[in-house]
Amino acid sequence: MRQKKRRCPPEGLATWFATFSDMVTLLLVFFVIMFSTAIIDGAEIRLILSAFHGVGALRGGNTLDAEGRLAALGNNVMALPSPRPGRALDRARRQAVSVFQPEIRSRTVRVTEDERGVVISLAADAFFRTASAELNIEEARRTIQNLSSLMRSDEMRGRKFRIEGHTDSIPTDPAGEWRTNWDLSAARALTVLYFLKDFNVDDRSMQIAGFACTVPMATNDTAEGRAYNRRVDIIILSDAHL
Repeated sequence: MRQKKRRCPPEGLATWFATFSDMVTLLLVFFVIMFSTAIIDGAEIRLILSAFHGVGALRGGNTLDAEGRLAALGNNVMALPSPRPGRALDRARRQAVSVFQPEIRSRTVRVTEDERGVVISLAADAFFRTASAELNIEEARRTIQNLSSLMRSDEMRGRKFRIEGHTDSIPTDPAGEWRTNWDLSAARALTVLYFLKDFNVDDRSMQIAGFACTVPMATNDTAEGRAYNRRVDIIILSDAHL
């Protein structure tokens, strides 16, 4: 009997392996970008995602420096912001949480983060007299000192800060000191700025704004919600909001 010749398998890897390895590489790059960027603007993440074919609702496999809508964003891979500012803000948030632990536990201070940057919220009822822009310095001294130390720290060198006053929706007494909530919210922000300046924070690094009741954090239909809305926010601004 003649022996059948054995067929040798083809040399090299299977053809599907090249596609599989490309997919794994793309996934690796994607997760490295997500991990290494502490804070990234929504437009920038959409720019990155649009380079991948068929990711979520985005289709097309565009290159990052393509013509058209992506080019209009004014970004390519080399122009995307360094993660260092994001990491600096992340360190600032952790430092603020550590510094204000007693106030956070007592719910007189909140530390959050949004697209504007790191937000340190002072509950107005704990630091200001009712319907007044006068700071209760005995209650607020420790908090203002800690806040000024944070703002003067090496990590915050060169950064800008915005102090925002907010009120609830209950109108002020027109015959009183503050004609409207606009006046009261701006006056409270200015009071905080003056005290921070007294604690050696450079006033050129600070901005103020009064928003009255136009940016609520909770409903104004309940006493608890209104108390939540009466606040002064000190924002360590991200580079996109300078």
